[in-house]
Amino acid sequence: MSTVTMSHSEAVARLGHALSDPTRARILLALREAPAFPSDLADALGVSRQVMSNQLACLRGCGLVEATRDGRRTWYRLSDPHLAPALDELLRVMLFVDPACCGPDGCTCG
Repeated sequence: MSTVTMSHSEAVARLGHALSDPTRARILLALREAPAFPSDLADALGVSRQVMSNQLACLRGCGLVEATRDGRRTWYRLSDPHLAPALDELLRVMLFVDPACCGPDGCTCG
């Protein structure tokens, strides 16, 4: 068994914090498909631009997304190419653990 360091546990805690909010989780899941502008994400997820701005700032602070200026606009993407497949695998594991959790009627996990 490998040694678990403080930096390992801090990294997992940052991911846990990011995923603890449904909007942040939805942002990460959306960005695994492709980079996006905050206004497009806000519209797609049905949240205000202010909420989107706050959640993206949190995800940036966690080191999970990065911003790139494109003229007067900024688009966001996952900060590491390993994140998209990791999120896909995490989603598969969670749906396997409790497939009814995220069914058509929404999340029943808690």
